[in-house]
Amino acid sequence: MVSEKAKDVLRETDDEAIRLAKTLSRSARYGALAVLDPAGGAPMASRVAVATDLDGAPLILVSALSGHTGGLVADPRCSLLLGEPGKGDPLAHPRISIACRAEKIARDDARHARIERRFLNRHPKAKLYSGFADFSFFRLQPTGASLNGGFGKAYALGAADLLTSGPASEELADAEQGALDHMNSDHLDAIGVYARSYAGAETGKWVLTGLDADGMDIACGDETRRIFFPEPLTQARELRHVLVDMAKQGRANLAS
Repeated sequence: MVSEKAKDVLRETDDEAIRLAKTLSRSARYGALAVLDPAGGAPMASRVAVATDLDGAPLILVSALSGHTGGLVADPRCSLLLGEPGKGDPLAHPRISIACRAEKIARDDARHARIERRFLNRHPKAKLYSGFADFSFFRLQPTGASLNGGFGKAYALGAADLLTSGPASEELADAEQGALDHMNSDHLDAIGVYARSYAGAETGKWVLTGLDADGMDIACGDETRRIFFPEPLTQARELRHVLVDMAKQGRANLAS
């Protein structure tokens, strides 16, 4: 619960803050995960690789031998800090601390294939060990978040501010991978246009790593970018039309 004193320094959560929060969570490759040590109950933090589910909930892949995994199993309450420090003062760069409840995803869970696919699209090298018996995926269900957008830009967000729901999200569970494979095989030029026109990125071998109702995730090596659609998808079948239109507009932007 936010105290009255804390409320005095918080800004009203607006669309800009929500977009920044989603950008930080969708574009992150690594974060600091804090759990409660089951032995003594003290907080314990560790670095983990992260991806996101279709609705935006963070995903992690961890070994049963890790101390933080035992903490998650004993008490699902945890916190995930995301945001890269960048150049200059690290505290001047945006970051978000997301309060979550961790859910271990069993291999026979209907969601496992989707979660594994989305995580490995973000972290292809994890294929080397993701199938090991002692490794498991966890979905971190947000319950709230503290966003620091820079000096004097503090916000308190709810779970609904971080997650995206609706028919398009559900439909993309089946349609996403085919669209990713098609774009990465046949339309790398368009992905390069997205990167340069909408994300201000340098020319490079950009590929799509994720598609959801709000936008797309792209990567070039270890560099990632988040690009939002002009409007959220209401149905998955709108995806092709939006990608085509964004490529046309992006080329026009670059030409001018």
